[in-house]
Amino acid sequence: MAEIVLRETAQREGLDLRVSSAGTSDEEHGHGLDRRAAKVLREAGYTLPTSHLAHRATTAELRSADLVLAMTTGHARILQRMMASAGVSADKLHLWREFDGTVPFGSINDYLQSSPGYSDQYSSGGHADVPDPWYGDQDGFYRTLAVVEAGAEGLLRWHKGGGAQAR
Repeated sequence: MAEIVLRETAQREGLDLRVSSAGTSDEEHGHGLDRRAAKVLREAGYTLPTSHLAHRATTAELRSADLVLAMTTGHARILQRMMASAGVSADKLHLWREFDGTVPFGSINDYLQSSPGYSDQYSSGGHADVPDPWYGDQDGFYRTLAVVEAGAEGLLRWHKGGGAQAR
């Protein structure tokens, strides 16, 4: 959802950004967009990709990315380890919720070290996490879309303000 929302929001703002998504595990490898997510995105007016298959983030992707966004603190911890193993600076790692003001911007390392024990990669119960609607009902996808849209808007404000260049 976030890849689609961020890409289209950037395009509407006239920004030419390269946006891609990947997971932190191989659990969904090869699967397309969840039908419930597709329904919510379509209803909100987003264009769905003709082909999108889930995959685990690669070393090459982490190295080439200007910004790596984690949807949960658990994902962020996994990405920190992956990036360290690949020799990639963790300075470009942020939580999605940093861009909607839920988590103080730029404090990911301090935040992850001090956050409570909901760090399992499948957890999304903390306030710093984008809610994962996977095991819930259709309404969860609407709630997640609202969080994703707020983060995308904040990220683009940050980008326009020179955030990406200031690093």
